[in-house]
Amino acid sequence: MSYRAEEGISGGAVLGIGSSLLLLIVLVVALGMWGCPKYDVYSREMTGRAELAQATSNRQIKVNEAMASEEAAKHLAQAEIARARGVAEANRIIGDSLKGNEDYLRYLWIHNLAEAEKLGAEVIYVPTEANLPILESTRKLQASKAKASAEASDK
Repeated sequence: MSYRAEEGISGGAVLGIGSSLLLLIVLVVALGMWGCPKYDVYSREMTGRAELAQATSNRQIKVNEAMASEEAAKHLAQAEIARARGVAEANRIIGDSLKGNEDYLRYLWIHNLAEAEKLGAEVIYVPTEANLPILESTRKLQASKAKASAEASDK
């Protein structure tokens, strides 16, 4: 007697199990052949949606950055206008305070000449008809430098 007979498994049962198993494998393969292209389409669709969402998010970020940059530029322009108004007001105040103070301005001119002399600068003042000074502070200095360099090259 064979092993199958002792166990009580008949040949028909083995054939039924084998054919059921074969049918199951065929169904799994058929399901895979039908499902894989569907899954590929689904996967690509989800990838496309994710990329679209990412692009939309990136575009929104760039728009927000541009709006922030525009707002910052407007504030910087307002600050520059306020600074210019302050400088204009300060110039107006200084100009108004110097009107009619010719003696003080002459004092400042003389004081600055004295300061320049302390620093070693030489100022030549030539009065003219309109009382406008002609300054030739560097002509004599340049001439003395040229003379010194000529003497040094001769040696």
